[in-house]
Amino acid sequence: MSDIQIGGLVSFTTIDYPGKLAAVLFLVGCPIRCAYCSNPHLIAVGPGEYDPERVFEWIKSRVGKLEAIVFSGGEALMHGPALYDYMRRVRELGFLIGLHTNGFYPENLNAATDLIDWIGIDYKATQTNYEKLTGVNIAYDRMIKSLDVWAATHKPAEVRVTVDPRFVSTDDLYDIARDVAARGFKNFAVQKYIPHFEDDAHGTTPAMRNAFFIDENLRNEINSMFETVAWRE
Repeated sequence: MSDIQIGGLVSFTTIDYPGKLAAVLFLVGCPIRCAYCSNPHLIAVGPGEYDPERVFEWIKSRVGKLEAIVFSGGEALMHGPALYDYMRRVRELGFLIGLHTNGFYPENLNAATDLIDWIGIDYKATQTNYEKLTGVNIAYDRMIKSLDVWAATHKPAEVRVTVDPRFVSTDDLYDIARDVAARGFKNFAVQKYIPHFEDDAHGTTPAMRNAFFIDENLRNEINSMFETVAWRE
């Protein structure tokens, strides 16, 4: 592809780049197949619904109104050099650049570190369950490499875990938090798994999904490991 493919756009958000007024571009294409994917319509590679040049003209109209543009997906880093070029153009307008990533492309992240000011990176499960959740046996190793790439930049980040009880236990969450803290990250988030549907085959209950959030010992210990922890229910 000669340009990024944009499958969605949020024109205003206060939650996708910490402390900044932002817009989010959702790029199409993702190399993994998470069991709880919240954007399945963005998985397949193909033409986006939004013309990148028209979106760029819109972004120019947001100068002085927004502070940051966040690239999400799908997996934005799948777009490689086309993404870097677009980020560079947006950055030249004076915007901060944010990235939401699953960490599958550490080489691409490394190539873009000078262009990106902040990332939110998903740490989906312990190594034991990563392939089961994502469907890809190399996804864990690539995510860990991406963590190390970004840690070396000393730029801000949020590492977050969606605690789907089918794939993450409270012990797993402890282990993930310890690993993230040991790598030098200061900001951590625990996100509640909310299924898109409920049926007998689903395999989780409200009590299972709430267990991470009502366990005061768990919360206190994880809170003690980081400067900030967001518990998103």
